[in-house]
Amino acid sequence: MELMEFLKKQGVKDSLLIEVEEFLKFYKLDSSLEKRVPVPKFKYYGVDVWEKAIAGILTGNHILLTGPKATGKNVLSENLAYLFHRPLWTVSLNINTDAASLIGSDTFKNNEVVLKKGPVYEAAEKGGFAIFDEINMAKNEALSVVHSALDYRKIIDVPGYDMLPLHKATRFIATMNYGYVGTKDLNEALVSRFLVIDMPTISEENLVELLREKTNLKDEYTNRFSKFFIDLQNKSLNSEISSKSIDLRGLLSSIALMEKGLTIKQSIQMGLSDKTFDNFESELVIDTLDTLFESTIQSKDLFNGK
Repeated sequence: MELMEFLKKQGVKDSLLIEVEEFLKFYKLDSSLEKRVPVPKFKYYGVDVWEKAIAGILTGNHILLTGPKATGKNVLSENLAYLFHRPLWTVSLNINTDAASLIGSDTFKNNEVVLKKGPVYEAAEKGGFAIFDEINMAKNEALSVVHSALDYRKIIDVPGYDMLPLHKATRFIATMNYGYVGTKDLNEALVSRFLVIDMPTISEENLVELLREKTNLKDEYTNRFSKFFIDLQNKSLNSEISSKSIDLRGLLSSIALMEKGLTIKQSIQMGLSDKTFDNFESELVIDTLDTLFESTIQSKDLFNGK
């Protein structure tokens, strides 16, 4: 597996990778679920986080990924499902999410009332991984239905039906960002059911590696764009700008626009600075760009073979 080789190069402990291989041999996947196993577009870089996450999964625990924006929480979640070869269900939590949208609801089929299974039910039944995205935006009553699934009991009580025991390969991975509008602190009972990984911001070294893998930039400009993004990240952490323009996917999309012929400024405006919807903040992002890229640089100069 390509990801396994990547993890070996990252320096993840061999003992953990051997146990992952044992997990794969033990928990075979039904062919009908293969299409639900994600193929990540991006790899997660960071050996410490990888080792914590893998160890957490192997010990049968559920994981809560916390940290600021653009730390790769969803990328890591997809990578974990791919590494362990498990089907993935993603639940975007918000104030409108209720128990029925997680577990399932009654529906008519062949003139009978049957349960239309929700993503949590499906993951629990089939040994999948389920992502609770932005768990700190959910109503407490929505997640109360899975409390027993998250702890040692490992069951889901489906009202009107029966108790559903969790498949032994099932894992729940929750994510949460700090300080978003509409978020709240998680209660202790819920947090105690997870192992917590505080996700660090991406390092300049790892960002360089990511850009080398995903773009055709010349080395000089790979380093410059990495420094540009890290500068924005630091400004956000120091509250000089919001986190709206700290968008790694946006940076990669901007670079793709440059390869199509848009100027550096046009591309960064579309992918990063104009996502703030604030003229002053947008200008700060462009000012940061101007300190690293001369106005004479054309898009065609950025890429190898151009």
